[in-house]
Amino acid sequence: MNRNTSKSIALGARLRNARTTNKLSQRALAKKIGVVHSLLSRNESGQRVPTRAEVIRILDPLIIPDRDREEILEMTEDPSGSPLAMIDMPELRAQIAALIEVEQMAREIVSWSPLIIPGLLQVSAYTRSIMEAARIPDGEIATRVAVRMGRRDILTRRNPVRYTVLIGEAVLSQTFGSREVMTEQFDHLLMMSAHENVDLRVVPTATGWHPGLDGAFTVLKCDGTSFAHLENHVSSVFVQEAESVAGFEACVPRLMEVAMSTEQSFELIAKEVQRTTGVA
Repeated sequence: MNRNTSKSIALGARLRNARTTNKLSQRALAKKIGVVHSLLSRNESGQRVPTRAEVIRILDPLIIPDRDREEILEMTEDPSGSPLAMIDMPELRAQIAALIEVEQMAREIVSWSPLIIPGLLQVSAYTRSIMEAARIPDGEIATRVAVRMGRRDILTRRNPVRYTVLIGEAVLSQTFGSREVMTEQFDHLLMMSAHENVDLRVVPTATGWHPGLDGAFTVLKCDGTSFAHLENHVSSVFVQEAESVAGFEACVPRLMEVAMSTEQSFELIAKEVQRTTGVA
């Protein structure tokens, strides 16, 4: 079965993690189980959905915790998912794995975030402040912050992702943590907006109705397919049905019409830096 969906990508990520944890190359594992290594490559990239029997065969020579094995096998029950593919596995890492895989594959990402700065542009202190306010268990915060910071590499790597970011003006008046945290965050926005692959714009509050008022979303454009990603504090949803994704894509030019220019947005954020630091 050949598909490239959020769930097949998540399954592929778990299979790759299980293999690399055992310090085996794709060729070495393929030799152990008697298949060609290109088959494992397609499985791990999400381009091909292995059957449950195939996954059992792949996992058989690998040493992994029983719970991990059970979770991976559960993912084979419906790896292709529905047009609305809920990613709500028991472990948060399964949700994050799918998002990271799609972000790594994407050639272009467009985010609309009316109330908070999107994760790809957050600094660690801002992220930590949000998680503390959301009462995330202390033992999980450090790992979650590290993962989110690692995701930002797609913006500064060689051949970086093209990132268009639209944030609501209200984002600039939301305070998380101390004044120093917000100053660092705004400085980071200014620094990232100077990158050629990053287009950061602010959508003014006083613009009347626009489609972004229905809520935050991210569109991830990969070669051959696109996804829309929606998330809240307990789960994530990948929208992968073409017509539905097109609906989110259609919102983008309308948001761009009401957004400030990149120059105006830069100036507004710079004023917020002056306000938080008290330096004119």
